Amino acid sequence: MQDGALKIFTYVQTPTGLSFQILKATGILDVPEIEDVVVDLHLGAPAKMACRRGGKRFIGTSLRGHVGIIPAKTSMRWEMFDDNDLALVLNVPQKLIAAVASEFEADPARIEIRNRFQIRDSQLETLSLAVKNELELGCPSGRLYLEGLGVAMASRLLTHHSSLTKHTSAQESLTDRRLKQALSFIEENLSQDLSLEQIASVAHVSPSHLKAVFRKSMGVPVYQYVIQRRVELAKSLLLHENLSMTEVALASGFTHQSHLARHMRRVLGAPPSVMKRILTETAAKL
Repeated sequence: MQDGALKIFTYVQTPTGLSFQILKATGILDVPEIEDVVVDLHLGAPAKMACRRGGKRFIGTSLRGHVGIIPAKTSMRWEMFDDNDLALVLNVPQKLIAAVASEFEADPARIEIRNRFQIRDSQLETLSLAVKNELELGCPSGRLYLEGLGVAMASRLLTHHSSLTKHTSAQESLTDRRLKQALSFIEENLSQDLSLEQIASVAHVSPSHLKAVFRKSMGVPVYQYVIQRRVELAKSLLLHENLSMTEVALASGFTHQSHLARHMRRVLGAPPSVMKRILTETAAKL
């Protein structure tokens, strides 16, 4: 396998030391230990990867929305087996962890952040996607907004992924093979007319069971997740100059341009024409 390469598309740091970046990694990367806790969210297509850290070797295929949590002072060796490792990475300084821990009347020196690889956590995913959208739009809400999202993520780490957690998080069951199959099928068929029955069949469960498990695992119903993914796909296609709005709508699974506009306005707060202008201006600055 080739030596590793790291391409950083966006990097923002707040006054308190929180940093956010969107990056792509390829090949083999050795990452030295740092003082921060690291949270990563997979953004791209399915990507097979392995990581050796904390005395363990993890291997698996990351799907969009998979979360990784790396404790502070943990060196790593990453192996990327394809070119699909696009991720949002958040560095949380120890002083922020300590500040949040004090709110729970816990001793920061005794708190251990858990080592997580390719898990699902709907709240961390929602917060991370809010960060991603803010970065892609050029941080129009200011760094105070990012600071707030970072604090919320630090709180989630302590309450669900640390030694403070009283019970094993139910979200860990989201690495279940059937859920992975459902998510992969959705990702590969966003432009098609998907049905609940099709997705359930791929996951080898009944439609009613899929509805219950999916919402519990992902935090949203199946149909809403599909719409969100189609909007994100359309958003990425807007930067293709050779595609008309109608072609973007059809390629991302919407029936027509107005259908796309209605859902993009609801999910992202702006219609396709405005999003295209903002994304083009932001891309020109990078």
